[in-house]
This record gives sequence, structure tokens and C-alpha cells, in this order.
Amino acid sequence: MNISVVFIEALESLNSNKTRSGLTVLGIVIGVAAVIAMLAVGNGAQASILGSINGVGTNLLFVFSGAQNNSSVKNPRPLTLGDASAMTDPYAAPDIKAVAPVIQGSAIADFNGNTKTTTLIGVTPDYYSVRSISLLDGQFISQVNQLGMASVAVIGVDVADALFGRRDGLVGETIRVSNQPFRIIGVLASTGGGSFGSADNEILVPITTARARLIPTKAQSTSDAVDVIYVEATDFSTVTGATNEISQILRTRHRTEIGLDDFTVFTQQSVLSIAQNVTGILTIFLGGIAAISLLVGGIGIMNIMLVSVTERTREIGLRKALGARKRDILVQFLVESSLLSLIGGIVGIIFGWLIAFAVGQIAAATGTNFTPVVGLDAILLATLFSAAVGLFFGIYPANRAAGLEPVEALRYE
Repeated sequence: MNISVVFIEALESLNSNKTRSGLTVLGIVIGVAAVIAMLAVGNGAQASILGSINGVGTNLLFVFSGAQNNSSVKNPRPLTLGDASAMTDPYAAPDIKAVAPVIQGSAIADFNGNTKTTTLIGVTPDYYSVRSISLLDGQFISQVNQLGMASVAVIGVDVADALFGRRDGLVGETIRVSNQPFRIIGVLASTGGGSFGSADNEILVPITTARARLIPTKAQSTSDAVDVIYVEATDFSTVTGATNEISQILRTRHRTEIGLDDFTVFTQQSVLSIAQNVTGILTIFLGGIAAISLLVGGIGIMNIMLVSVTERTREIGLRKALGARKRDILVQFLVESSLLSLIGGIVGIIFGWLIAFAVGQIAAATGTNFTPVVGLDAILLATLFSAAVGLFFGIYPANRAAGLEPVEALRYE
């Protein structure tokens, strides 16, 4: 049996009923396009989230009050400036490079009637290096600003746009934050949304100023309480050592028993692991929904091939009477179903890529940091799956055709 002849006959058979073949192929096209587009969206979301996390720094740790995985710890002690100071001891924590405690709240910024609700963060000078801050203009908060409780602020670009309508030439301007005057000394470079909110909509002020004048509730609760402590390890390889050192220092200072920690230390690896799990589940979920469309397309192939077997019963009987073997008939119908699936798969890959491209363009137009990723693995998966669908759903009609008795087939009307 010449395989090239089989392919030519299959193409002629499919071409004889273009409308029916086209509608059958359409089911596979929709299924494959959905798989490609959904996986591209899932991979893009994963890349965007993980990129934002990695952009914060692989050697950055986050220390929060409260035990995340231990509900038996009641009324945990808050983190304090004293805790942060203890972490800077090179003898107790040799794997820690810098520490930046912060307090957070919200505030309304105002300039000549233009207002903006922003995130207010009280920081120390070490925040600049620990968080890898980049400035568009001006300078960051200094030790002098902190000690003098200066009324100075570093603002994000969203705040600059809302209040001034521009981002340059703002150093020296005075804005009101919670009805108090603050002089702008710097403008943060745009970073977009991140794991912990958007830095573009932030106002940074000295932590002493924030505690005394802008977020008084922090001072009322505990004299030096902070919301979170950012810790920079000396490098990525010492993150585990830094985590253990932080835990030991806080256990000693908080007088907690082993297993009853009233704090939580997050590393970038922890955040990455959580994000990968979430985005991985999302990708599988989206791919599963899309695969249902491909399954429906496969059922369509089976239906059309069964109709074809019924219509071509006399042809099958004639071919068998002329010497065609059962295997020849089986291969003929399998090739036809596979061709339908393959053509649909190729067209579906193109449409899936176009859909992913369109989603990326829409995201770019709306300023969203998101780019769908059409990976080679998704293309191979969709192609192989579509081919498998064609073979699987073509087996029953092909077997039915191959099993027809020549005499009965020739008598069929």
C-alpha cells in the first residue's frame, strides 16, 4: 500500500464535501486556539508575577508580626525599632547586610486643589539600598532628615502625575500630606505594580516624622512599633543563614518558646514558591477548560467519520471486492480523520497565537505589565493532542468501515 496514494485519496474524499469538512475542522481550530491562548495567558501571568517578585531582589527577606502557621499563638508582640536594631549586630547576625523597618498608612496628598489618595510609608535611609530604590530626580531621605523629623517627602510618579501633571522639576515643590506641608526632595522611578502594591502611588517620609505627625496610632500602641522589617542578606547563598539569625534574635527578644514564634519571616524563595504554585494551578485550570473545546472537536470528527462510513458503504464493499484488505480500509479512514485534525491543529495554532498577541496589545494599551507567552511546549502539546484526538476518535469509524462484509456492503442502498 502506497502511503502517498492514501493521502491523495484522503484529500480527495475530504475535498468532495468541503462544507462538512470545514465545519469539522472548525471544531479542532477552536479547541487548539483555546489551548494555545489559555496557556499563553497562564504563562504570561506566571512570568509577570515572578518577574515582579524577582525584581524586588533575591536576597530580600520580609519580617512580619504574627505566626502565619501557628494559630495557638495569641496576642503576638509587635515588631519594633529595637528588633530591627538588634538585627544589625554583626556578631549576632553576620549574614545580614542591612535592615529597613517601616510603618505604613494612607494619606491624602494635595497641591493647589489637586488631590491623590496614596500609600504613606515611613522609612529609614537604609530603605533605599534594601529595596533597590531608583530615583527619577532628586535624592533619598537621609539620616539628617530622620533625626530632625524633617518635613520632606519622596513621591511616586502616579502621585506626581495626579498633583502636578508632570514628573520633572518637582524637587523643592511643597505639597500637603494629611493637611501638613512637605517639601519634595525626590521622585521615584516608575516600577509599576509589584507583589506588595504599586510603588508608583507611594509617598515616602522619614519614619520619625510619620510616627510623630502622620500615623500617630503607631506611637500610641507601642512607642517604637513597626509594620514590617525588610532585611537584606549579604547575598542569595546566605538567605537561609540570615533567616535563622533573625529567628534567633526575635525569639530571644520576645522571649518565645520553641515552636511558638510570634513572627513570620518570608524569603523571596517562599514568595516565589507560593506564586509558582498559584500560577501553575491557574495555567492547568485554563488549559483544562480549553482542552474541553478540543474534546468537543474530536467528537465532531468521530461523528463526521461515521456519517462518511455510512455514505461510502457501497464504495467500501467495492474496494474490498477488488482486493482491498481490512488494513487498507482502516488506514484510509484513519488518515482522513488525522488530516482533519492536523489541518485544524495548524490553523488553530495560528489563531491561538493571534489571540495571545491581541491580549498582549490590549494589556500594553491599558498600561498593564503583562505579556502572554506562547511557548514551544504549548504548541507541541496542542499539535500532539490534536493529532491524538484525530486518531482516537477516528479508530471507531475506521474499524466499523474495515469490518463491513463486501457482499453486505455492495447490497447497501
